[in-house]
This record gives sequence, C-alpha cells and structure tokens, in this order.
Amino acid sequence: MTTIAFQPEFRPELPVVFGAKDYREFRSTIEEMDRILTVTDLEHRMIAGKIQSSETSKPGQKHYKTLQRALRYSILLGITGNSYRELSHRVADSQIFQWFTHTSSVDGVYPVAKSSVERFEKMFSDEEIASLVHDLNQAVSDPVGAQELLYRETVLRFDEIFADTTCVKANIHFPVDWILLRDAVRTLIKTIELIRHHGLKYRISSPQKFLRNMNKLCMEMTHVRKKKGAKKMRKKIFRRMKKLMSIVENHANNYYREREARWQETDLSEVETQVILDRMQNILDQLPQAVHQAHERLIGERRVANKDKILSLYESDVHVLIRGKADAEIEFGNGLYLAEQADGLIVDWTLIKEQPPSDSKLVKSSIEQITQHYGLPKSYSGDRGFDSVRARAELEKDTIFNAICPRSVPMLREKLEDAEFCRLQKRRGGTEARISIFKNAYLGTPLRSKGFKNRTVRIGWCVLAHNLWKLGRMAKQQQEVLGQELAQAA
Repeated sequence: MTTIAFQPEFRPELPVVFGAKDYREFRSTIEEMDRILTVTDLEHRMIAGKIQSSETSKPGQKHYKTLQRALRYSILLGITGNSYRELSHRVADSQIFQWFTHTSSVDGVYPVAKSSVERFEKMFSDEEIASLVHDLNQAVSDPVGAQELLYRETVLRFDEIFADTTCVKANIHFPVDWILLRDAVRTLIKTIELIRHHGLKYRISSPQKFLRNMNKLCMEMTHVRKKKGAKKMRKKIFRRMKKLMSIVENHANNYYREREARWQETDLSEVETQVILDRMQNILDQLPQAVHQAHERLIGERRVANKDKILSLYESDVHVLIRGKADAEIEFGNGLYLAEQADGLIVDWTLIKEQPPSDSKLVKSSIEQITQHYGLPKSYSGDRGFDSVRARAELEKDTIFNAICPRSVPMLREKLEDAEFCRLQKRRGGTEARISIFKNAYLGTPLRSKGFKNRTVRIGWCVLAHNLWKLGRMAKQQQEVLGQELAQAA
C-alpha cells in the first residue's frame, strides 16, 4: 500500500470562555471527539483508504483536506440535526465548529456552502462509515485504547446486547390518494416550464393555468367533506381531476418526445437533458397506477392492499408500518433495527428497504454481525416482538443467555424468577430512550435525506456521531473524576 503523506495544518487556539456552563460542556465534548478521531488514527486511515481505492482521485493534501472536511461536516450534521443550509451558517458563525471542521486558519475562515455540505455527506459509502464505527467501538474494548481514549483502566464490554426496532418516517406528506394527482401535475407542469424556458415550445395553454385549476379542485375536495351529500360531490370533483390529469399527461408526453428528439437545439447538455426526461418518466410511469388507486378508493369505494399502494411519487421504498403506538397507530417510512451494548454504544443497525419482517427474524443476522466484529455476546435482550421458537433456538444453539421478554404469560412468570433476566430487562428499558434520542436528536423527524441509499448513508453518519458524542462525554466525565481525586489527594 502506498503511504500518503499529509502535513498537519496549524489551527488557531479557541478563545477562553468564562461562565456559560452548558457551552463549556458542549465544547469540551467536541474537543474530546476531535482528540478521539486523531489519537485512534481512524480518521487518517479512513481518508487514506478512500484515496487509495478511488481510481480517479489524485492523492494530495488538497484532496485529503476535502475528505477530512467531508467526514467532520457529516458528523456535525448528526450531532446538531441541522439541515445543510443551517449547518453551513453555523460553521461560518461558530468558532468551535470552525475548529472541529478545520475551516479556520491564521489568515481567515473558509466554510463551505450548503451544496458542498450535501456533497460531503455522500462522499463515503455506508460500508465505509460502518467500518469506521466498528473500528471506533473496538478501540475502546482494548485496555490500551480505553486508557488512552477514556482515561480509564476498565474496557467497555460488548457481551450484553439490547435490541429494538422503530420506524424512520419518510419525508413525505400524508399519502392522500387524490393529492398524488396534484403532485403529478405540479411536477409535470414545472418540468414543462423548464423545457419551454430552454427554447423548446409546443402548442399549449398557459402551464400555470393547469396548476391553478388542480389546486382549486384540491381545495374544493377538502371543503366538501362536511357538507350534505359529500360522497357524491367528492366523486364529481375527482372525475374533474381525472379529466384535467389526462390533459396534462398528454401535454407532458408531447414535451417528452420533443425534448428527446430535439435536445441539441437547447443550451442544455445531454446529461442535463436526461435528468429532465427521467424526472418526467418517473411520474408518467406511475400515473396510471396512481389514478387507478384513487379511483378504486373514491369512486369504487374499495380498499387497496398496502403492498399495492403508491405512498409517494418520489419515494418508492417507503411502506405502511402499523406500529400500534398511542401517538402513531400507523407510520409511513422504513423499519430501523438498532442494537446497543450496556454503555449505550450502538453496535448494529439496519435500515430495512422492504416491508419489515417480524422482529424475531432479525435476531439471527444481528448476532452474526455482532459476533463478526465484537465476538460472541453472552446475552441478548429484546421486547416481546423478538420472541419466537426460532429465536430461542438460535440463542440456545450459540449458548447466549436469552433475555428476550417471552410472549407466553406462564413462560414470563418463570423467567421473572431469574434475577439475571430481571436485571437485563430492566436495563433494556433504556434502549427505548436510546431509540427516541437517536431518532429525534440525530436523525430528525422526518429524516430529510431523499432516496433509500442516501437515507442509509445518513443513518450511518448519525450512528458514528452518536457513538463519538457518547465516548466524548464519557472521556470528559472521567477527566472530571480524576481531577477531583487529584484535588482530594493534594
């Protein structure tokens, strides 16, 4: 392997801040996170490996610095929960964020814009991010690493696993059937206007007129809900929607053919042309099913199976998840599996692309992943959803203590006689809070990333940010304990 030399840059010292305890705690945690990334050499190895594996990249200090910023900006996205625009503003305004992202120097500050922040997040694959997370966790399971990183003699253990699942809500509006037609008209009309703006015109009325008419029909549909004879009125309005949708679809097909045949006459490149055509084709392909779905429910008054529903014209990998929660009976998104160890570090996670299976079917694959990175665990804890004959057999085969809450009441009574089971189940209650913190403080509700691949990458960054923040807090607290002990000894 070729060694990549990198000259460490000079970073201006952070100013001394008096008072503001919350800020000082936040800042000291950020400083500990920076130290962990540097001392473990994980950051350098990840960036060097990225440069080595990329055929088009030229190993050099400038490219190294770009990847370093990409990694650190992406970590801050997870910690702050900000959007790309908000984070670009905060880095430009915050000295501690400038210091952490290496955007400050002796001659000025060089933050990046929101579009660069978005590109930064997508520079590393989910496999590369997962590898960094596991390497970071393994570093504190070693006595030398625990002493160096956390200032403690005892290592963090990964033999007790606590698991749970949740739903990552997709960034879509509530999937009302006739609203899908409005979405389709809006996208097709805006695309038609873009094509016309670049010089290709086909005979058509004012495009905005179609959009205004569809918006009026949507308002009419909303306002007749509580009127007498609402059912017949809604059917009548929907038939007008279908008629308008058919006209827009015909115009869109005409513009698609014109754009495809005469793109050389515009000032757009072939790649830009293909992006526009793909955007139109995505809507046109789904339109017949969207119209049929709305017709079945509004005109035919028939139910449509969840597996056959279009929930969004722009996110094809989201599903209807029946959660049965008090505040979320039904959610729309993807299932997320999380497993943590006793100290709260996340050790395994999976964003599920298809309709999520029962929790019990996730036990085997999770045990295999955890064993691969941390060794065979001694216990595995979960709620009743994880219990099944198959899951119990898998844990018994690997001689792993089964701390999953059983579905059977007689079996639960028997389990409650075991002190170890009660201890692990009591600790598992904290996993519910861990998932809530991870979703609300790190991912954001809903998760803003579009496309399943990008959502998977974002979740990986949030796991890394969560574990780094957790280790930074642990190191800071241990430093305070050691300081108090030294003060008492003196």
